[in-house]
Amino acid sequence: MKKTKFIYLGLIAAASFVSCSDDDDNSASDIPDETDRAELYVTSGNTGNVTVYDFSTETPMEQTIQASGSSNEGVYYEDDSDELYVVSRSSNQVNTYMGIEYFLEDPAFEIEDGISSSSDLESPRKIAVDDNIVVVADNADVDGNDSTDDGRFFVYTKTADALTLRNVVTVDFAVWGITFKDDHLLAVVDKTSDLAIFENFAANFTATATEMATKTITIEGINRTHGITYDDDNDVLVMTDIGSADLDDDGGFHVITDATAKLNATADGESLALGDQTRIAGASTMLGNPVDVAFDEETRTIFIAEAANGGGRVLGFSNSDYEAGGDVEPSINNLLSGANSLYFHEED
Repeated sequence: MKKTKFIYLGLIAAASFVSCSDDDDNSASDIPDETDRAELYVTSGNTGNVTVYDFSTETPMEQTIQASGSSNEGVYYEDDSDELYVVSRSSNQVNTYMGIEYFLEDPAFEIEDGISSSSDLESPRKIAVDDNIVVVADNADVDGNDSTDDGRFFVYTKTADALTLRNVVTVDFAVWGITFKDDHLLAVVDKTSDLAIFENFAANFTATATEMATKTITIEGINRTHGITYDDDNDVLVMTDIGSADLDDDGGFHVITDATAKLNATADGESLALGDQTRIAGASTMLGNPVDVAFDEETRTIFIAEAANGGGRVLGFSNSDYEAGGDVEPSINNLLSGANSLYFHEED
């Protein structure tokens, strides 16, 4: 699909999208045909709904999936099974929903409830999936001592019939965003500018125990990180910076290209220099508390779930917006109350 699919977001009147792009290449050949799929799934902590921005037709559509619970955070779509994973903060479990593709083709189609985990979680934040391994980051205070930072990763195994808790990994840092890079779990170290890397996570961290990351590095220039995503096709790592949690205008995000080489070259306890990254921040970005991030590998568009500015926004930055860094306006700016996590899915 061409990058004009994002310009057409301005056609979704019900979503109140505002496009700031100067790209006017809207030729008919750039319009995605109806056999292509491209969706952005966004959860809300205020309503529990999952908002889906569907770009598969000439005029993009906004749909709402009424997921269980009053507050959800953490979302993932599995195309092989046509299954949407949603983490419920109100019921402290992972729920799945079936028939998403049929629903997008016909909103009258009734989405079916899939399987659910037991209510093991306490304060779930984000989800990452690697084959049949489902990991949820939970930022509840483990030891009951506010002066010490800790967190947990709840690790589930997924079959067609069940989501079964395999083990719980406790770590000595506060957790938030997680993503897989090949077999490695990348986890932000909340309240810091650090990135923790757990190599061969599913195979090496199988016990219910307190564990140390394989390597922890500092991402220079970040004040407090929250969101993270990695794209293997472009070898791009993106991490967000919420700045102060009490402010709605001091956020940003960092883009790290050639990420594999840069991470490998940074030793445990060392820093990845700001000069090896691109930082986007400033008043024009509308970034205050960017709590999650997703990446469209084809157009290299970066989507942000912004929790503070305007009460919640979905922001999008095209490659031309962010490649030079600095204070830039988003190409996509959509108010969405309580926006807190997102996932981008595309297939041809």
